[in-house]
Amino acid sequence: MINELILLCLVAFAAGFIDAIVGGGGLLQTPATLLILPHYPVATLLGTTKIPSIAGTTLAAFKYSRQVKFNLKVLAACASTAFFAALMGAFLVSRIDNAVIKPIILVVLILVALYTYFNKQFGIHQEKNHSVKKQVLMAAVFGLVIGFYDGLIGPGTGSFLILVFIAVLGFDFIGASAHAKIVNIATNLAAIIYFSYSGHILFQYAIPMAVFNLCGAHFGTRLALLKGNKFVRIFFLVVVFGTILRFAYDILLK
Repeated sequence: MINELILLCLVAFAAGFIDAIVGGGGLLQTPATLLILPHYPVATLLGTTKIPSIAGTTLAAFKYSRQVKFNLKVLAACASTAFFAALMGAFLVSRIDNAVIKPIILVVLILVALYTYFNKQFGIHQEKNHSVKKQVLMAAVFGLVIGFYDGLIGPGTGSFLILVFIAVLGFDFIGASAHAKIVNIATNLAAIIYFSYSGHILFQYAIPMAVFNLCGAHFGTRLALLKGNKFVRIFFLVVVFGTILRFAYDILLK
């Protein structure tokens, strides 16, 4: 158990660092947890990873809040629908074949990577081309979709949220990261409520992992705020590329 715990804590630190900057820490933390603790049910491992995830995300959100002005209407719409959708996704996690969803996600990620790479101004400056009413409506719809995905599968949720806040709602990378963290807290909380109720959390692993995830989030947030939008854009591309490789491996080689 000691060796397993050490490995999980190291993974949690790296995941917290990545998540604080551009999201996607679950792409490292979830597969690693499944690999290190293969003798537990998948639902139990997914539930366990939600504790460190919400810890690091909450710290990152707090640090961002001191330098970013939140759009409260958009945030409330997105977070509320995402919360209830994540509850639904967590409930259905053992009833839907993830293999059906992953090829679709792979295609979307490839398009995201290409668009971000070739559009050099993507997420560098904040652009607002929508009315407040339209922004709130779109935030609610995408919160519903991504929240359900987070409860059902999970990894990459932070990156998808950042993409929506930039490409759809017109935020810059720093603003998108800050808003995405709040929504991600809501989805993680919903999943934790369900998994706790159904007895699918290993607290002996989850609590130490949460501490290390917090440390990683602390350093990741400081680096993001120090380096600014251009750095976060590059980091975003790296994480999305890693996500593409991960999904391609799952789909083509498994």
